[in-house]
Amino acid sequence: MSNNSIPVTVRIADKEYKISCPEGEHEALMSSARRVNEDMKKIRESGKALGAERIAVMAALNIASELFNVEGAQTIDPDISARLDALQQSVDTALNTH
Repeated sequence: MSNNSIPVTVRIADKEYKISCPEGEHEALMSSARRVNEDMKKIRESGKALGAERIAVMAALNIASELFNVEGAQTIDPDISARLDALQQSVDTALNTH
């Protein structure tokens, strides 16, 4: 950890992670961790995904998609958007076949 970072412990999906956090960004990190935890919990409870890794990937894709939508379609490269959509469909298909 650098001199300008502090150790912060977050709890996501019933596991604790110690993360180096820049000073002054503690609240943002905690909010982010809560959001990821909530999204993973919803996905786990939906029963569509088994395994922490798949749940984490789905949560990350959902959050990334929301971020891109908030930033506006004009700032998103169409190729990236198409790849993200294809990846989401692939994950959904894989999860539905198991």
